[in-house]
Amino acid sequence: MATTDLASAPAIASRRRPPPLREWLAPAIPGSPWLSWLGPLLVTALAGYLRFAGLGSPKAVVFDETYYAKDALALLKFGWEHNTVENADKMLIADPHANIWGSGPAFVAHPPFGKWMIAMGEWMFGATPFGWRFMPALVGTLSVLILCRVARRMTGSTLLGCAAGLLLALDGLEFVTSRAALLDIFVMFWVLAGFACLVNDRDRSRRDLVDRIERGETSVYGPFLAHGWRWGAGICLGLACATKWTGIFYVAAFGVMTVLWDYGARRAAGVRSPFAGMMLLEAVPAFVQIVVVGLVTYLATWWGWIFKPGGWGRGEVSSSVLLRPFEAMPDLWNYHAQMLHFHTGLDAKHPYQSWPWGWPILRRPVAFFYTEPKSCGADRCSREILGIGTPALWWGALAALIVVVFIWFFLRDWRAGAILLGFLAGWLSWFPSAFADRTMFLFYATPLIPFMVLAVVLVLGYLIGPAPAWTAGAHAARPGAGPHGEAFATAHDLPADAHEEGGAYAPVPLAQGAGIRRLVGAAAAGAFLLVVLANFAYFHPILSAQTIPYDDWHNRIWFKKWV
Repeated sequence: MATTDLASAPAIASRRRPPPLREWLAPAIPGSPWLSWLGPLLVTALAGYLRFAGLGSPKAVVFDETYYAKDALALLKFGWEHNTVENADKMLIADPHANIWGSGPAFVAHPPFGKWMIAMGEWMFGATPFGWRFMPALVGTLSVLILCRVARRMTGSTLLGCAAGLLLALDGLEFVTSRAALLDIFVMFWVLAGFACLVNDRDRSRRDLVDRIERGETSVYGPFLAHGWRWGAGICLGLACATKWTGIFYVAAFGVMTVLWDYGARRAAGVRSPFAGMMLLEAVPAFVQIVVVGLVTYLATWWGWIFKPGGWGRGEVSSSVLLRPFEAMPDLWNYHAQMLHFHTGLDAKHPYQSWPWGWPILRRPVAFFYTEPKSCGADRCSREILGIGTPALWWGALAALIVVVFIWFFLRDWRAGAILLGFLAGWLSWFPSAFADRTMFLFYATPLIPFMVLAVVLVLGYLIGPAPAWTAGAHAARPGAGPHGEAFATAHDLPADAHEEGGAYAPVPLAQGAGIRRLVGAAAAGAFLLVVLANFAYFHPILSAQTIPYDDWHNRIWFKKWV
């Protein structure tokens, strides 16, 4: 991390030269490379311990596991979802090898890939609660590692990257969905992975742009850039869509984001026709890398239904394996039309349904599991899995998102724009369905959580402020000056008063007394992390199905709507 306190007059004068293009457009990320992995791995280990400890408990089918655990098992056996007999849940809990299959294929409302991921755990560990929860716990844990690295890349701070991962590890809703065989944790994981690929590509492509310009590869449109990491983004976003269709909104949002990034980079690099260069050299390849690759990936996840006979609406298949994908397309289109009709007509009332405008304040969480055991040392006992976010984090994130709006509007910080876009793509997209009275639940907001955490970390970075120049090393303030001759920092130097203007990192004056500001800001940030930690620990018993006295359970139900 880097920025400066006020420097001496000679030092200030030496910084009044314009910064080199590489330092302006593609500054290096500071810090030790091995520490940049060690810290995130330690945070990830903590997240893994929390998620895998007691994963097989309760030994029951929890909430919508009644659909996805059996669908996943059917994919392993048939290649497509299959009808089950009555009381299949009880039979499966009693005997993982029980014959639970009824007659014929089952119609399902979601694409197959999330269920294929659940099936991986069942293949390794059997059709048991631990088996069907293994992959959700694994991807929930890996999401913490990815967010650590993304936040570090966006902020230039390993410490803030670890803070982001810790906040995600301590979120109640991410914790609960990581320990249940539902689909939303997989959507979150693949959206986050796709976003990570794009942020990584942003940095690498800007370095490539600088390299080519320095080698003299210039034209009115600028050089062609390969953007290799966008292939990975297309695959990840395709897998998000292949888990739930809500991934489509992230494809659209991130596609727009990459176009704006490309235009900003060319303009900042001094390309004479940046918009034309972006459209001619980057927009079409980006469409192929993100949209076309995503579509091919999506279709590939239907391989069991395409190549094996008997699936819903599939019937018999061609004797030629090569012809099966082509003959399957009309039937697959009809199947998707039925799925769309199901989703647009789903308005059945449910006691735990909620509306998206109430999600950020945790107005109506979901009871995944609740019983009242006979023995806990009290007259009445409770055991629950409540699908709710950690209130301190969610309510803090709501305030942070409001601040991030102002950061983007006034400072044009690209990070603020990316965070807001990721959040809104997964939140506002539910509003039209809500206005049509579609049934929906709080855990549909699971993909929003990483962007809420990034908003908190960005605001904490601004709150802490810049590091002293003599401790910043290679990432210290770049040569140049603000309008009054003050030293400045780059937008990678979070925590800092830094922002991007036209794709470049614009100089921002740094106030005197940064040391006091950093001390106070660091104390406030540390206090917030401790509050979130304490809040998660307090709610942990009702997130993990621990048996506690009823009064202790009731003390954690802060509002009537939480019952």
